[in-house]
Amino acid sequence: MRRAAGIGQRGMVAVAVLATVLTAAACGTDSEPADSRTTSSADTADAGGKDAPPKASARTLTWEFEHIADFSGDLTDVAVLAEDDIWAVGTENNGKPNAHLLHYDGSQWKREPLPEAFGTTDYPPVLEEAGEEALWLRPHTYEEGAGVTPWARWDGTRWSAVPNPPPGPVGDFEAAGQDDIWALNGEQSAEHWDGTRWTTTRLPYGASDLAVVGPDDVWAVGSRSTGPGTELGYGERYSQPVSMHWDGTSWKSVETPQARFAEPIPPEPSAGLSQVFALDSGEVRAYGSNSFNHGEVENEPADEFIRLRWDGSKWVEQEPAPGGCALRIPVGQDDEGLFLDGNWYLTDDGRCVKIKRHRLPASTGARKGSNQSLWLKEIHRVPGTDEWLGAGLVQVNQSGDLFGAPVVVRLKRGD
Repeated sequence: MRRAAGIGQRGMVAVAVLATVLTAAACGTDSEPADSRTTSSADTADAGGKDAPPKASARTLTWEFEHIADFSGDLTDVAVLAEDDIWAVGTENNGKPNAHLLHYDGSQWKREPLPEAFGTTDYPPVLEEAGEEALWLRPHTYEEGAGVTPWARWDGTRWSAVPNPPPGPVGDFEAAGQDDIWALNGEQSAEHWDGTRWTTTRLPYGASDLAVVGPDDVWAVGSRSTGPGTELGYGERYSQPVSMHWDGTSWKSVETPQARFAEPIPPEPSAGLSQVFALDSGEVRAYGSNSFNHGEVENEPADEFIRLRWDGSKWVEQEPAPGGCALRIPVGQDDEGLFLDGNWYLTDDGRCVKIKRHRLPASTGARKGSNQSLWLKEIHRVPGTDEWLGAGLVQVNQSGDLFGAPVVVRLKRGD
C-alpha cells in the first residue's frame, strides 16, 4: 500500500490502492461541458443520507473532470511532477495485456507505450515518486525465479533504465528524497536506497505498510503470530497487531496494544495493522482490524476497527472522528485537513465533509439516469501549489452498456 506524500518530510503525494467511491443515481446533468475543468453540475446524491456531512460543515469540495480518456478501462496509477508533467498508467477493458502510459505536457494528454527500458509486462506497472522531480516505473508483480526485473526512471525529458533496481518483490515504497528511499521486500524484509545501493534489513515481524517521518525515523506495521496474546490452546493462534521502528541503526519492535474479542471468542480470530500514516506534524497513526471467520457461529460479534496514535512514547486510541469520517483512513493531507478514503475530508477543526463530483458528459456514452461511481486509485498534490489531482475511473452501470471511463480529476474548493 503506498502512502500519501507531502506527509512528514516528503514533498509529493502518492496514495496507493485508494478505493474511493461516490455514487450518483439520476442526479446532476449529462450535458456536454465546454471545458472538462469547469463542469458545472455537482453530484448531491448522497446529501441527507446517514453519512451526509453536517449542514454547517466547511466550504464545499468537488472533484471536477480534468481529463476523460477515450477508451473503456481504468487509470491504475498517477504521478504529478508539475502542472506540465503528469503521468498515468492506463489499462483497457479488452481482455488482453494492454498497459500503457498517458502523459500531460501542459497542453495535451498523449498516449505513450511503456518505455523500452522497462521491458514488457502482463500487469499495469506502478509509478513511484523518488524525491522531487524524480519518477520511477516498477513492476506491479514479481515472479519467483525471475531474477532482478527491470525498472525505468523519468528525468523530465526521457525514460532510462534504473541501474540497480531492488531485488525480489517490492511492496510499499516510500521516498523521503532521491537518496533516501524505503521499500518493503517480502513480508519481513525492508530495502533502503541511499543513492548508490540497496541495503536489506530484517524486520522483527511481517509488515504490510511503511511510513517515513524522517531520515532516521521510519515506521512499519503488520501482525505477529507468536508472543503475548497469540495462544488460544489446541494449537490455535490469534494473530496480534505489531509495530516496528527504524532509528537509523536497526528495526525494533514497539509495544503495541493487543486485540481480543470477548468470550466466547469467534472462530479463527485474527488482528493486525494494515496501514500507517505520518502527519506533517510528525505524529504517526496506525490502522487495522480485529476480525474472524464469519458464518460459522450464531450471534457473531461485529468486526472491530483498530485506530492508534503514537503520542511520543506509546500507542494510544485515537479520538473518534464525526459522521461519515468515523472509520475512514487518511490518504493525504493539506493545510486545512485530511483527505480520507471514500472521498471524505476531515478539517483541522474536526468537521467532516463529503467530496462531491460531477456526472460524466453524454458524449462518453453515459446515459441520463445511469448509476455512476467514482473510484480513485491515487490522489496527488501538484508540487508547489494547493492544487490536488486524482485518477481512477467512473464506473457506469446502465442497461445493456456497462463501462468504465478512465478519468483524471481536479479538486475544486467552493465557499
